[in-house]
Amino acid sequence: MTPESAIRAELPDLTAGAGLGTPGDLHLLADVELTVTVELGRVRLPLRELLRLQEGSVVELDRLAGAPVDVLANGTPVARGDVVVVGDELGVRISELLGRVGA
Repeated sequence: MTPESAIRAELPDLTAGAGLGTPGDLHLLADVELTVTVELGRVRLPLRELLRLQEGSVVELDRLAGAPVDVLANGTPVARGDVVVVGDELGVRISELLGRVGA
């Protein structure tokens, strides 16, 4: 096919707010499972210090006591909250939903 006989493709406008489907129509994804992680804090340790850990060791994290924890869905931060006790188990009370980047 020569360039003169090529046909220009017509593609839908995929800029913000445009595209197929109804915006905000997420019910189609309602049964998709995600891994939800609650992150209390982080620390970087040299391997030698990690190998020295034993039962009863204390690992200091980069958060202050009482600071909100991060809630991640498949590794992406989606909310912040406070740790609560529900019966004999721990839970998280959501205090802030994080906005989407570029929204």
